[in-house]
Amino acid sequence: MLGERFAGSFAMTNPTDKEIEILKVLWELGEGSVRAVLDRMAPDGSIHFNTVQTQLRIMDRKGLVQHRRDGRTMIYRPVYTRKQEVARFLRQVFDGSVNDLVLNMLTAEKIQPETLDQLEALIQQARKKQRRT
Repeated sequence: MLGERFAGSFAMTNPTDKEIEILKVLWELGEGSVRAVLDRMAPDGSIHFNTVQTQLRIMDRKGLVQHRRDGRTMIYRPVYTRKQEVARFLRQVFDGSVNDLVLNMLTAEKIQPETLDQLEALIQQARKKQRRT
């Protein structure tokens, strides 16, 4: 693996829902072949190999993934981390306002009590961290 290079452009574009599904798999795997992605997405065989292969090629051209060759197999990896993609979404949709994102989420969705408890705990942690600085 030493000296391997990944090819692909670096233009950040908006991924489609299907592309997000594939990115989630690649974020979990780190990198993977079409077969590895397919096996994670549809272990029941409900998606065809060629469908995933075509989607990954499109994503490569869009700059969402990069690829390298391993023999005859193409290995893909995401260009951006999940954290970078979330930050991009936040900037694009909510002008970078975490406050707007959270308020939108709280008013638009029915949220489970456990999730609200987790949010409260995160808020308390953030407050403690701010007090220390």
